Amino acid sequence: MPTVSVQIVTYNSSVDIIDCLKCILNQNFEPEQIIIVDNASADDTVEEILSFIRQQQASIELVENSVNTGFAPAHNQALSLSSSDYALVLNPDVRLQPDYIERIISYLEEHPQVGSATGLLLRQSATEIVDSTGLVMNSIWRAFDRGAGEPVEEWKQSGAVFGPSGAAAMYRRTMIENISVQGQFFDENFFAYKEDVDVAWRAQLLGWKSYYCAEAIGYHKRGWKKGGRNSQPLFIRRKSYINRYKMIYKNVAGTLWLKNLPKFLAYEIAANGYFLVREPKVLGAWREFVKELPLLKEKRNEIKGKLKK
Repeated sequence: MPTVSVQIVTYNSSVDIIDCLKCILNQNFEPEQIIIVDNASADDTVEEILSFIRQQQASIELVENSVNTGFAPAHNQALSLSSSDYALVLNPDVRLQPDYIERIISYLEEHPQVGSATGLLLRQSATEIVDSTGLVMNSIWRAFDRGAGEPVEEWKQSGAVFGPSGAAAMYRRTMIENISVQGQFFDENFFAYKEDVDVAWRAQLLGWKSYYCAEAIGYHKRGWKKGGRNSQPLFIRRKSYINRYKMIYKNVAGTLWLKNLPKFLAYEIAANGYFLVREPKVLGAWREFVKELPLLKEKRNEIKGKLKK
C-alpha cells in the first residue's frame, strides 16, 4: 500500500482547524502521518490542536514556529519531516469528504507519469458553486482557479489540469524530489501566494502531468478573500503582485515569451497603470524583487539545467 502524509500550515486558524482535522481522521484511506506547522499563531490555534490531540488520542505531529516563516517555508518544513509516497498539502479551512484521499491515490497509483492531483473544491458557503478544480494559466502568465464561481454541474468531468490549487493538493514524492530547486519544493522567496502556481509550472516544464478528480470532493471556506482589494493588507497585495513576476522570471523558457510579448505588454501597461494611480504602494514590491534577483537567477539557472537533462 502507498503511504500518504497530510500537512497543514496554521496561522490564527482556531476557528477552522478542528473541523479540518476531524475530516482527515475520518478518511477511508488512513494517512501515515499528520503534520501541522503552526506559524506563531496569536489566537488559540495551538491550544485547540493540543486539546484535540489529547481528546482523540490522535497521532498528530505539531511543530510550533516562534515566528511566521510563511506558507511556502512552513510547508517545506513539513515535507522534510515525512518520507511518505505522497504528501497532501491542505489548508486548515478545507473540509474533505471521507473518500478524498482514497480516490486520488487510486488514480495516481495507476498513472506514474502524473505527479500531482486535486479534487473538486466547492465553496463552503454555497456548496453548489465551484471554488476550484485546479489551476489554469493563460498566455500572459496569469493563473486562476479553474471553474471558480461556476455551477458544480459544469465540472463533473475528470481530466488533465495545469496543476492543483495549494488548498488541497496531492503531490507525488518522486516529483517533489525531482523538481525541487536548491532543496526547496515550494520557493521560499515567495513566502506565500502563487507558490502553488510556481510549483505547477515547474512540474509541467520538467515533464510531469497533473490531474483533476471530480469524484474527490472538498469544501473550501476561503475567508481571507472576503471584501475588496483595499480590505486586504498591503503585505498580501504586494506578495500576490510581485510573486507573479518572480515565477515568470524563473520559468519562462526558450523563445516562448516572444510569441506572447504583444499581449503581455498590453496587459502590463494597463495593470501597472492601474497600480500607479490607485495602489502605488503595491509597486514598492519591486524593491523585494531587485534584492532577491541574484538568488532568483540561481534558481532559474538550476531549472534550465534540469531541462537539459
